[in-house]
Amino acid sequence: MNCEIIAVGSELLTPYRQDTNSLYVTERLYELGVRVTFKTIVGDRLENMVDAIQAALRRVDILILMGGLGPTEDDVTRQAVAAALRITLKRDPEIVAQIYTRFAARRLQMTQNNSRQGDRLEGATILDNPNGTAPGQWLDTVYGGHRKLIALLPGPPSELKPMMDQECMPLLRDALPPRFIAKRTLKAAMIGESAADARIAPIYTKFTDVETTILAHIGDIQLNLMCTKKQMDLAQRRVDELAEKIEEELDDLIYSSQGETLEQIVLYYLEMKGATLSVAESCTGGLMSERLTRISGSSRSFLGGAIVYSNELKTDFANVPPELIEEFGAVSAEVAKAMAEGIRERVGSTFGCGITGIAGPGGGTEEKPVGLVYLAVADGKHTDIVERRLMGDRERIRQWAAQQGLDMVRRRLM
Repeated sequence: MNCEIIAVGSELLTPYRQDTNSLYVTERLYELGVRVTFKTIVGDRLENMVDAIQAALRRVDILILMGGLGPTEDDVTRQAVAAALRITLKRDPEIVAQIYTRFAARRLQMTQNNSRQGDRLEGATILDNPNGTAPGQWLDTVYGGHRKLIALLPGPPSELKPMMDQECMPLLRDALPPRFIAKRTLKAAMIGESAADARIAPIYTKFTDVETTILAHIGDIQLNLMCTKKQMDLAQRRVDELAEKIEEELDDLIYSSQGETLEQIVLYYLEMKGATLSVAESCTGGLMSERLTRISGSSRSFLGGAIVYSNELKTDFANVPPELIEEFGAVSAEVAKAMAEGIRERVGSTFGCGITGIAGPGGGTEEKPVGLVYLAVADGKHTDIVERRLMGDRERIRQWAAQQGLDMVRRRLM
């Protein structure tokens, strides 16, 4: 069954507030095999909300509304649902009494506008809200001749999450047939989205029961595979079958088959081989080192390195001969090679990596344009060198270069 989540609130349509509740709700729905096919944000105008609700009910089986259950004039979610379904909305004295009791327990005066939180939709089941005054509501109804499940949840996360877990999830479990979603994430480095899709589309399009999405990042693509079945083992089997075929096609471009990061994989290989790594970074300014040290326990394999931005530090810290810089320039294959070899010798690591380039926006020439980057990986016997012409702004070029450096180390370790 498919679901739409509607986040209610004009503030969510400004640059200052963001809907995060839907991420939590989506995660819980996936546990039930429910796929979220639409997410909508709508302001507090009644007519817009009615339109959004009716549009949602025409295309999904389950509708979750978040927010607009408070006591103020702009909290009109209950009225909008009543109008969309053409059902009555009546004040429930029992709910009003419970709200009054909550205020009294805190020795606060309940203002009259709080009473509207006791307006109950015709046929609704009330969802308890121990963390706030606005109860949620649940409807198992018919719209357009089809069964629809509708939940009205409060907007504050401290109220929405417990209500989703304790009230809404049990109702959904009872109402829905058992379904399971199996997921798998593959990651590939240094291949473009279009190039990857050209190779794997003939494979994944044959798996019509598996949803495949491709997300592009800097120097990285993520392949998300998802399958829904009545039994988890059947869903997982289909996802794994497709993952295996994609891995065969992309071969060593794939660095992760279970969602690991590239730096996790590099550290895994280093530890597995009993090897260590050091880096000398110029244009990346320590980005490669930062990514490696995000991982707990990285000190077992990553010894450290240096940010050698100036020519003098390339010599002092990475043992790059000054005459080499003078002859070939700081941004050159020769200097990248010397940086990798020099930092490895200075630190005493198994492998050394050197990165030098022009990140821009200034500093480029016709011979050496912005985006030119040289990378090297050395192990004392052989040094691999790569030249890249990277596109984008300064930050993008630096991120690309760090990604390339990590991937070079990974491939060398393989």
